[in-house]
Amino acid sequence: MDTKIDAIGESKQKKTKTLRVGFIGMGGIANLHANMYKKIGGVDLVCGCDIRQAALDHFQKNHGIQNLYLDFNKMLKEFKDVDAIDVCTPNGVHCAAAVAAADAGKNVFCEKPMAMSVKEAKMMADAAKRNKVQFVMGFQHRYEPKSFAIREQVESGRFGKILYVRAQALRRRGIPNWGVFGQKKLQGGGPMIDIGVHILDTAYSMIGYPNPISATGNTFTYMGNKKSKVKSGWPNWDYKTYTVEDLAVGMIRFDNGCMLTIESSFVAHIEQDVFTVQIMGEKGGAEWSSANMFFDQGTYMMNAKPSYLGNWDIWDYKMRHAIEVFRDGRKNECPAEHGIAVQKMLDGVYASAAAGKEVAID
Repeated sequence: MDTKIDAIGESKQKKTKTLRVGFIGMGGIANLHANMYKKIGGVDLVCGCDIRQAALDHFQKNHGIQNLYLDFNKMLKEFKDVDAIDVCTPNGVHCAAAVAAADAGKNVFCEKPMAMSVKEAKMMADAAKRNKVQFVMGFQHRYEPKSFAIREQVESGRFGKILYVRAQALRRRGIPNWGVFGQKKLQGGGPMIDIGVHILDTAYSMIGYPNPISATGNTFTYMGNKKSKVKSGWPNWDYKTYTVEDLAVGMIRFDNGCMLTIESSFVAHIEQDVFTVQIMGEKGGAEWSSANMFFDQGTYMMNAKPSYLGNWDIWDYKMRHAIEVFRDGRKNECPAEHGIAVQKMLDGVYASAAAGKEVAID
């Protein structure tokens, strides 16, 4: 029996009302969210805000939203009939949008990363607590079937004490040629905060959420800020406004003695893109992308893989989870506290890179 799918199906049957959702930020990720809301059902898309009129027009035409605004504070003041706000802005607006939504008494669903800094992330969490609303972080790879399988083995003690984790989100050549991903003032950083955050959260969630206490790392920019003639899938990025790193590497120390390394790149001279986690424990380990697990049995070194992991769409899980937390009182599997912990690690790597030495994480 697939417990995760059964749990989703069961809670879907228990729904008692329609969830009314509004958007702050109506770009590409918001469109993906809107399509998922409509696919899942039980959700009315009732309002939205973006600073670009073209984005508002697109949402009105494609998603039928009529209550559209250029200012989210005005929207939250004037339009009251909304239960949850989905924050899909560039990273630099996450904090202001989430705090305003919480202060208006609305539940908050926030895309990754949580914020530009730990200070901002804590402000967001505090606003949700102060106003007694739910805050759900928008990570998704923690919901992969293989993530659940490996997490279960860690929790059961099958791998023993977790000693070392290696998380990698590496692109050989993948600088976004759309949006503001290359602008540090709007995003907070480059690949580390954009795609590294995904694999960092995946690793962190599988090993049981230990407390990070220090970080060391460095960042490198050597191609994104230059015009390139090299053929790639995403050519002609805006190199003139590119102020983020191409490659970031870091090491996190946890209070239980475990060490985690994180590598993330938009550009790296490697054979192919890599997106995975390796876990090494005293009694066993795992490789996330393949769901392979490794341990000793008797007098042999064994490799094992679940014959069936389950089969569900992680975006469906992510969106359905948020809907049911807000609407049905489902337990929040991705609260603000998890977003803050990941933000601490991101901030730690960037702070170490700037200082040229290891830094403490409070």
